[in-house]
Amino acid sequence: MGSLKFEKPHAVCIPFPAQGHINPMFKLAKLLHFRGFHITFVHTEFNYQRLLKSRGPDSLKDLDDFRFEIIPDGLPPSDVDATQDIGALFKSTSKNCLVPFRNLVKKLNSREEMPGVSCIVADAIMTFTMQVADELCIPKVLLWTASTCSYMGYLHFPQLVERGLVPLKDESYFTNGYLDTQIDWIKGMEDIRLKDLPTFLRTTDPNDPIVNFVIQQGQRAFKASAVIINTFHELEHEVLNAMASMLPHIYSIGSLSLLVNKLPISTLNATGSNLWKEERECLEWLDTKELKSVLYVNFGSITVMSAQQMSEFAWGLANSNQNFLWVVRPDLVRGESAVLPEEFANITKERGLLVSWCPQEEVLLHPSVGGFLTHCGWNSTLESICAGVPVICWPFFADQQTNCRFACATWSIGMEIESDGKRQRIEGLVRELMEGEKGEEMRQRALEWKESAENAVKEGVGSSCMNLEKLINNVLLVNVSKSIGPVQGKEGVSFE
Repeated sequence: MGSLKFEKPHAVCIPFPAQGHINPMFKLAKLLHFRGFHITFVHTEFNYQRLLKSRGPDSLKDLDDFRFEIIPDGLPPSDVDATQDIGALFKSTSKNCLVPFRNLVKKLNSREEMPGVSCIVADAIMTFTMQVADELCIPKVLLWTASTCSYMGYLHFPQLVERGLVPLKDESYFTNGYLDTQIDWIKGMEDIRLKDLPTFLRTTDPNDPIVNFVIQQGQRAFKASAVIINTFHELEHEVLNAMASMLPHIYSIGSLSLLVNKLPISTLNATGSNLWKEERECLEWLDTKELKSVLYVNFGSITVMSAQQMSEFAWGLANSNQNFLWVVRPDLVRGESAVLPEEFANITKERGLLVSWCPQEEVLLHPSVGGFLTHCGWNSTLESICAGVPVICWPFFADQQTNCRFACATWSIGMEIESDGKRQRIEGLVRELMEGEKGEEMRQRALEWKESAENAVKEGVGSSCMNLEKLINNVLLVNVSKSIGPVQGKEGVSFE
């Protein structure tokens, strides 16, 4: 590809093309940009169009040193308002994205108006990018956008297979109590059960493509220059310490949201990454409610449920007599539109509000929000911790079961709904969270974790701040510093 130009550090940031992966990568890109990096942020063509639709034609306008590029995802066209199938994305990105990504990096390096690419920061399940970094002899950095505890589970998939725990022997193992098997040999999470580990292991297929994909992606992490995790040391210190013996080059630099919120106001700060249009009017509605009186309900960007499950949640909320703000995506109900009965709307119209999407971090920080009914995706879990809001957990798939287990059993900020989610159980947990003694205890514990999260991002002394500086100086600038010396941040601060 020819010689590279290192006048200024240039990071190419490429997320896995799903909402929960795009948001943290975009925040990391903002942090690196503030510290003097030229940024190229890579979207898939599909998500680029979704962003233009949800955020407007000016939402992805290039700055001089923060630019957007696109590559194809290799999938056929689909509904622009719905999340693409995750399994199909796993397969397609690993099979189809290497060549267009390599061509993009080659194109970037040929442009005289910008510095050469000095490092690649990719989602930890977009490891095909490491091949391009190796070809250029530049740092290959992975961002794990979920929790450390879930990552530890994924990294142990090979051992679960070797020990004969996966795949399951037959369909009966889903219901006969087998998933309650205690796994006491994963360091840092010795009290975990098989059902608390990422759900992709729940297969009877010895050649399950997703299990093979997870194992492949996890093993490649051992060859990365660094692995970044969006968490903070105090929250997951036992798992992080255990993982450090496996992956010594890990950097916990969360919460990325809190770090970004500390940046000076700029044009880039106003640029968002939500694929759905946010209904900000919900914040005005929250202004009318009393302190800690509203339950926020959001099952994330991927979770789908049956019409019957949605009905159970609706009547559980209605019967609890609590205020609620419920995010109901157009594609929330599997195979059909998400429509609630008219009777439900009439009963709850004075104390409930339905929206299709919202600015979640602002909602969780609103004084009137006292609890969060969540699918336990990591962004949602970490954002609730940073806001000091306790949770009711209804994990759907992947890492969410692990996050749920830690929220309930380790961090003491959550209560779990059984997978079938009956309305009586939902009603009872909502009442307990919003009015009960256990709910108040969890709220106090959540506030303690909020303080820990804020301490982790204190300039110069917080664990996440210090880890970010180590990552920049010891890994991301390894080529640049040799060519041009110290790199200046936006405020003229040296970061070498």
